[in-house]
Amino acid sequence: MAIGRIISGQSLSEQEESFNVSLRPKLLGECVGQRNVREKLSIAIEAAKRRSEPLEHVLFYGPPGLGKTTLAHVVANEMGAKIRCTSGPALAKAGDVMGLLSNINTGDVLFIDEIHRLSTPVEEFIYPAMEDFKVDYTVDSGLHAKTINFPLKHFTLIGATTRAGLLSAPLRSRFGMLYHLDFYDSGELTEILARSAELLQLQCEDGTLEIIADRCRGTPRVANRLLKRVRDYAQVKGSGVLSSEIVESSLKMEQIDPLGLDELDRAFLRALVNIYDGGPAGIEAVAATLGEERDTLEDVVEPYLLQIGFLRRTKRGREATQQACDHLNLKLYKKKEKEDRQPELFAGD
Repeated sequence: MAIGRIISGQSLSEQEESFNVSLRPKLLGECVGQRNVREKLSIAIEAAKRRSEPLEHVLFYGPPGLGKTTLAHVVANEMGAKIRCTSGPALAKAGDVMGLLSNINTGDVLFIDEIHRLSTPVEEFIYPAMEDFKVDYTVDSGLHAKTINFPLKHFTLIGATTRAGLLSAPLRSRFGMLYHLDFYDSGELTEILARSAELLQLQCEDGTLEIIADRCRGTPRVANRLLKRVRDYAQVKGSGVLSSEIVESSLKMEQIDPLGLDELDRAFLRALVNIYDGGPAGIEAVAATLGEERDTLEDVVEPYLLQIGFLRRTKRGREATQQACDHLNLKLYKKKEKEDRQPELFAGD
């Protein structure tokens, strides 16, 4: 059920990524939201350009879909540098990194997505490259093994991670700038949608983009994905113009409610309320009830429910809040009420 969720911040396919690339801003002035991060980056980039030096190493961290990859490309564009992209899982051994580093010119950007998934040998190989711009590379093995010291050109490493806590302290300390990306508010998402709609040459009636923005979970990637789905629906079921009726019908078909909850979110909350009387209930028990993996619930369902106050995490387990019950029109039975509803063992005697 969780695979391919439309409201997930994770990228769903390579085709979607290529679609998003066409909508990405190229410069800081075109970016929307993350004002504090943009201001700090602007100052750092301007200072580096005035000194004619490469930018310091940068780490972007935060939930998926908030624009970490986009900002990496924006930084490269602002610095007038080339960018080479890879990911943590793709760098399995030191030779993979060596192939990238040996082809990098002064000032170029090396972008590593999911940097928290680098293997320990690769991570330790990168340390001297980040600090001293040189690496010791071992050639051959056994009796013929020899270590060659390769000097590297000064480059900028930009890392992106959704789990900063999994980064080792030595790696984290080698980044000169660390920036946390926050969720976007409805106004910022509306601006992003307006820009995307203009690039897609999509006509929209007043108020329609705000409806989509309210259901995007504060995530630009979800906003663009929903806009694409609504556009398809409008072209098939309507005249191609986004109207309030078309947008509402499209999102209803996708089973996304006004707060951005989908069927898996609602099933999670219904299980907590109806089966476990609102909790507390262990995550393993809820996962078994829904037939989902525990990791799926913890990584893709719970964060948003916690963020909007529909769920509480306690030492004894998960609890649904009164807000969640009100939203789903469910009655939250307290423990005492539950006991009162149960008949006495010998009530008939």
